[in-house]
Amino acid sequence: MDLIPAPLDIRTDDDLTFLFDAESGLGGGPGTERVRHWLRATLGAATGLLLTGTGPGIELAVVPGLGSEEYRLEVTGGGVLISAGDEAGLFWGAQTLRQLLGPDAYRRAPLRRDGWAVPRVTVADAPRFGWRGVLLDVSRHFLPKADVLRYVDLLAAHKLNVLHLHLTDDQGWRIEIKRYPKLTEVGGWRERSMVGYRSGGERDNRPHGGYYTQDDLREIVAYAADRQVTVVPEIDVPGHAQAAVAAYPELGNQDVVDTGALSTWTDWGINPNVLNVEDSTIRFYENVLEEVLDIFPSTFIHLGGDECPKEQWKASAAAQNRIKELELADEDELQSWFLRHFDSWLAERGRRLIGWDEILEGGLAPGAAVSSWRGYAGGVAAAKAGHDVVMCPEQQVYLDHRQAAGPDEPIPVGWVRSLEDVYRFEPLPPALRQDPEAAAHVIGTQANLWSEFMDDARDVDYRAFPRLAAFAEVAWSRLPQLPEDRDWDGFSARMETHYRRLDALGVEYRPADGPKPWQLRPGVQGRPIEGLPPVV
Repeated sequence: MDLIPAPLDIRTDDDLTFLFDAESGLGGGPGTERVRHWLRATLGAATGLLLTGTGPGIELAVVPGLGSEEYRLEVTGGGVLISAGDEAGLFWGAQTLRQLLGPDAYRRAPLRRDGWAVPRVTVADAPRFGWRGVLLDVSRHFLPKADVLRYVDLLAAHKLNVLHLHLTDDQGWRIEIKRYPKLTEVGGWRERSMVGYRSGGERDNRPHGGYYTQDDLREIVAYAADRQVTVVPEIDVPGHAQAAVAAYPELGNQDVVDTGALSTWTDWGINPNVLNVEDSTIRFYENVLEEVLDIFPSTFIHLGGDECPKEQWKASAAAQNRIKELELADEDELQSWFLRHFDSWLAERGRRLIGWDEILEGGLAPGAAVSSWRGYAGGVAAAKAGHDVVMCPEQQVYLDHRQAAGPDEPIPVGWVRSLEDVYRFEPLPPALRQDPEAAAHVIGTQANLWSEFMDDARDVDYRAFPRLAAFAEVAWSRLPQLPEDRDWDGFSARMETHYRRLDALGVEYRPADGPKPWQLRPGVQGRPIEGLPPVV
């Protein structure tokens, strides 16, 4: 049936179909309301059918005995029944029904009003991982709210259920904090941006900025929740913080650098200007997080913790005094102390800290989870120590990395990660496959879209797709764990239909035979990496 991601089990009874018509209805019992609303709006727009009739149509049911996100879809001569253990399962079943209706079911207005048929099938399905995420970096290049909402729909269409919003970094602060308005007034824009990698020496000399109001973010959160997508915010500490220091210079290491002279950073890369570790800075970020928690109901709050150079702390008398006062061994333990504070602070409020795998250095906070990006090693160490892990190794699922080795690839950065490479990605490394107890701490996997080299939604589409479809299958389906055992030919064949779905959705993906002329960026220098080091 060309379903992506592939379901656990699909069976066809015969060559017959069920045909929808003007009399087809849509019904369901308690717990089905939001999915019914989505189905009526989405399929109604695409097909022109109101789904308000009294004839055979679609019936939704929450039933006991099925697990979280598990569903069963049955198409007979009497209509379509989607049953699930919870609302999320119903929604994923509805997404499968949408695929069965054909690519035109992904349009926003009908190309025809009759002939809408689905094959008589039975689908039994459930996801492999509970966290099936995508990071969208809106800090380096801001995406307007409408583009974020569109990406929520694209994630949901692929049964991906976590949107990790990277909201703050050196190059921009994108979330309104009412107590500290300068975070967006000053930190929400920069004077210019690098074009391509720094060795090219090219700048656009055009101001760049933008931010989301708190109501914008509440709207995004609510929109995502209706589509079973959880929005996890990231507020970077203690590194990647120059936009905040530019807005409030007292947050920086003033005894080392003239923080009052700093502006929102216009470069890419690792920045030496990090937060100080004074009590006032901790209080500042507690106040920020109070407002963040009021907007985002997610269990996890991402606090970054990556790429924090320690040179300023080494040179800062205040930081060194803090190390002595707390009887810490070094600057790594100082960062650990900083993050442990927020681990406890979040736990007191019923939330959990998650951070990049650098938070392991100096000791991991007791309740923290780890986003393992520098290969698998951090995730393996965290899982074996009893911490939850999201696997997102840059060598495999950083989708800002180039998709081919040819000279036409726009702003080529990182390693070549083709559609097939992503399809063969396995979130569980051998070190965990032999340790079921530790493997159970791998709560999911995530693909990351860092936006230094993507300055609008068209660029994001090109980098994300079609590879995000392969990643979705890795995250959802029960594929063979050995990459060489995966049915790449079968997936490629199913993708032929899926490209038509992406076309209907208006996704400007990378064509299999290379970029279109308007997707090229001639002369803009990237940073390709030749060869792929061992992933550990």
